[in-house]
Amino acid sequence: MKRVLVTGSDGMLGSEVMRVLARDRGIAAIPTTINMMDVTNLAQVRDVLSRHRPTHIIHTAAFTHVDTAEKDPLRAHTINAEGTKNLAFFCREQDIEMIYLSTDYVFSGEGSTPWAEDTPPSPINTYGRTKLLGEQYIATLLDRYKVVRTSWLNGLGGDYTRNFIETMLRISQSRTTLSLVSDQTGRPTFTFDLAPALVALLDVTSYGIYHVCNRGECSWYDFAKEIFAVSGKYNVEVKPITSDHFRSAARRPAYSVLSTARYDALGLGQLPDWPSSLRRYFRRREVFQAAASREEPGPSPHAERMA
Repeated sequence: MKRVLVTGSDGMLGSEVMRVLARDRGIAAIPTTINMMDVTNLAQVRDVLSRHRPTHIIHTAAFTHVDTAEKDPLRAHTINAEGTKNLAFFCREQDIEMIYLSTDYVFSGEGSTPWAEDTPPSPINTYGRTKLLGEQYIATLLDRYKVVRTSWLNGLGGDYTRNFIETMLRISQSRTTLSLVSDQTGRPTFTFDLAPALVALLDVTSYGIYHVCNRGECSWYDFAKEIFAVSGKYNVEVKPITSDHFRSAARRPAYSVLSTARYDALGLGQLPDWPSSLRRYFRRREVFQAAASREEPGPSPHAERMA
């Protein structure tokens, strides 16, 4: 039986991974949160892995605030790079296979064709650089690993209210005109599509880098327009602007579309196109929020963000 430890199991992606693992009777799922195992604490990592003896780790915990990483690069480096190195060190020692979640932001964005897995990375912000260091530590220390790069992630787990979809819906409650960047292009991806793909990769014996995203590409402007159309907010006007007119601490890649050719070649099935998954998101959101409203009030399970 596989024993799969999930870091960040109460996060947006980690909680979805746990749901998928729970459906497989051939897998014993081991959830870990920052309260159980802080990946930056070498002693904690050693203790948890020694006690639970996982056969696999799906490492979803990360510092994902792109702009905050520019202001606090040491914290981003400690979590994304050094924390990942800690896990990889003990994975090597205990012969544990790792799946590591990485990002489209390892690329510069200076191009117009989808980025292949073997394209040399060239990140332009701190977040991308720290995630790339995590990749490099894993590749140096391990033989049995899969780096899974994904992009523009949205889902209903963890503190989902901070994802792009929910941010747009929240802003639209007080504004009817929004300006969104139209010169940054990527592939929106949904946790309920990505999580089953990660679990399927547990059985794959071909190692290295995979790009796993929903099909299709768009700009943030296009994405926002579709969000308001699907949610029925037809009174919201979205205006396109260029990145030069949008002030942010971190630079973003202009074109971060990932080629998923290597993953597609495995025959596990392509992820759906992002517009159809966006519609599924809203259907799942209704069920999710209805279930949440029936729960007894108490401390929020998402009160503390995973590192």
